[in-house]
Amino acid sequence: MARLCLILSMEITFTTPALLFPAISLLLLAYTNRFLALASLVRKLHEEYKRGEQSKIILQQIHSLRLRIRLVRYMQGLGVLSFLFCVITMYTIYMNWNAAVKYEFAISLLSLLASLIVSLIEIGQSTKALELELSDIEEPDKSNFFSELLKTKEEKK
Repeated sequence: MARLCLILSMEITFTTPALLFPAISLLLLAYTNRFLALASLVRKLHEEYKRGEQSKIILQQIHSLRLRIRLVRYMQGLGVLSFLFCVITMYTIYMNWNAAVKYEFAISLLSLLASLIVSLIEIGQSTKALELELSDIEEPDKSNFFSELLKTKEEKK
């Protein structure tokens, strides 16, 4: 119970939200780089599609890229919202409106957390997209390292 009272009575100073500025800035930079990489992939696939290379895999990749672009947009939006609430928290501290400080800072932290969760989902989608890309170059018999080890000498010839 004493710990709970200590947490609830925690004081947020002017520097507390300021500590998040570099972290959020680096996240937004990483998200922007991710977006630019996706934009480059979209342009490349668009050119392939226009040239008549309309395979099933290209259409699946385009679908995956649409979802990933949407996720990156959410990541960026939540990151900016977190940054905005850090600034609002600092202003609220400056104006001595102490009743709202904890709620605004909590919103900032929750926005940052949501942004990171969406980023994790996007990373999962990215992995699926890479697996899709590799699926068209696999051998039809789906041989792998272990199946090669188990083959007899005669089968390898």
